Amino acid sequence: MIVTEKMHQVVALYNQGLALYKERKFTEAKATFQKALQIEPEDGPSQLYIERCDDYIAEPPPEDWDGVYNMKTK
Repeated sequence: MIVTEKMHQVVALYNQGLALYKERKFTEAKATFQKALQIEPEDGPSQLYIERCDDYIAEPPPEDWDGVYNMKTK
């Protein structure tokens, strides 16, 4: 597989978004994942974390949150 500059940019943004997510900065994380999608609209991991950020923006996790996402539906 050939790694392109575009892929490097998406991975860098995803990693930045993930760090923000783990710091409970869900609005900033969502914006970063959205930047990754502007480069690669089919980036599944960024799409998934945008949904999770939306959930946590609407209903923040408890103070003792360990970073694990608990699915609400099957």
